[in-house]
Order: sequence, then C-alpha cells, then structure tokens
Amino acid sequence: MPHADRKATVDKPILGRFPRPLRILGYAVLLGFALLYLLPFLLQLVNSFKTDPDAAANPMSVLPDGGTLASYRRLFGLAEGVENIPFLRWLGNSVLVTVLVTAGRVLFDSMAGYALARIRFPGRRLLFAFVLAVMAVPGVVLLIPKFLVLKSFGMFDSYTGMILPLLVDAAGIFIMKQFFESVPREIEEAARIDGAGTFRIFWSVVLPMSRPSLITLTVLSFQGSWNEFTHFLVSTQSSEHDTLTTGLAHFVSGGLGSGTQYPLKLAAALVSTLPVAILFFCFQRHFVRGANSGSLKE
Repeated sequence: MPHADRKATVDKPILGRFPRPLRILGYAVLLGFALLYLLPFLLQLVNSFKTDPDAAANPMSVLPDGGTLASYRRLFGLAEGVENIPFLRWLGNSVLVTVLVTAGRVLFDSMAGYALARIRFPGRRLLFAFVLAVMAVPGVVLLIPKFLVLKSFGMFDSYTGMILPLLVDAAGIFIMKQFFESVPREIEEAARIDGAGTFRIFWSVVLPMSRPSLITLTVLSFQGSWNEFTHFLVSTQSSEHDTLTTGLAHFVSGGLGSGTQYPLKLAAALVSTLPVAILFFCFQRHFVRGANSGSLKE
C-alpha cells in the first residue's frame, strides 16, 4: 500500500470505514449517550431556577414553572428578608487554596520530575519506587495520619495545613518525569556546552519545551485541589476555613438550614462546577497532543 494511502487510512475516523447505514446508527448511539450524560447537568441548571415547591414537586421537569433568580441572589448575598449562606467565603477560600496549590504543584512536580529523570544521585530508583508506592495507596488510608501530623505540627485548622500538604503530588511527579525522559539529551548537552548549569538548562531550555505536559498538570492540579474534600475535612474545623466542597457538604446535610432547598443547593453546585468545566474546555486539545511534540525538529 502506498505511503499516502496508508496515512489516509490511519487518519480516517473509525466510523467512516463502515457503510452509511452503520455510520448513521453509530452516530445515533453516540448522540444518545451524549444526551444521557448531559441530562443530569440540564436538570441541575433548570432546577436551580425553580422555586422550592416546584423543584420538590417536579424535579425531572426541564421546563420551570416560572423561572426565578432567588437562589442565585441568596448565593451572592443579594437576597433581602432571608438568611444568606456564606457562599462567597467558601468561594474565596477555594480560589485561594486552588491557586496556591496549583502553582506549587506545577513548580515542585516539574522540578522533582526533572531531578528523577536526569540527575544521577544515590537512591534515585528507590525514591521513584516510593513515588509509585504513594500513588498506589488509597487516600482514605492517610486521613488519620494526616490529622495526627497536622495536629503535632500546629497546622490544624489553618490555611497552612490546608495548602502545604497538597503542594506536591506523586501523580504529577510521574507525569513530568515521563515527559522529561522523552526529551532528547542532545538538546541539554548543547546547552551545557554553552555553559548553562543544571538549573538553567531545566528552567530555560527543557521547561519551555514541556508546555503540553505543564498545561495537563495545571488542569489536573486545578481540578484536584478545587474538588478536594477529604483533606479539608481532616485539616479544618472552624467554618471560617470552609471551602466550596466542605461548605456544600454541610449545607446539603442540613447543617445550614431546614427544608429541601433543592434550587439553592443545585445553584451552588452549578456555580462551583463552572470554573473546572471552563478550564477543561479551554485546554482540552492539549490532552491529545504528543507530550514531546515539537521538541526536536528535523
């Protein structure tokens, strides 16, 4: 088979290789699964604009009986005559923790990954084995040790205790190490001949080439720290340190009010979901790019 024909066959979509009736059926099945997946989000959006009686009586209806912004007014402290929930404080705590944790993970995970991939030092393989072992341990097993360590170091119920243990992530170290090992050594050797040191090579040569991996790590770190719940549950106690996840958990469990309050709860969940969804859709194309694309031009 000629090279051009072989390339066209590889690039052709899978469904495009079947007859037209089968392609139509396949696209119909995919569309059905997509609509089924989107249905909970649609119901969440619609019910957030309903009144409490309407949401309780018709939770599966996609047409609200007279839309209202009362839930969103309460979320952002604009409602009068009713008790507002401290949603803005939860949002501020989540933004603070997420920004610092994401920046820390991108910096420290990339540095650790480069050290494990390129710097030869005693115990390097053993250290990487420990990193893999940490990835294999379920997070729930570490809840009590985390609480005891934070209590012993005086970091319990503080922003330091919320942020510091999350600044380094084993999965992020693994991702960056695998990328740095794919970078041709000739590039680093050329920079070393020009007089660059190890940190200069990492910061000025290798790191700019790792943009796809860095963006992937940024999105995963943002999503993980934004949706973190168990760590904040064992590292905080006072309501002043509640994030969106812990605050919504207290709210849903009935700790901040009575009644179903379905529209208010769904509105809060919807607003807390938007930042992660926007970030993912903006950078989703980087998840399918080659990790070392453009690192070496012929």
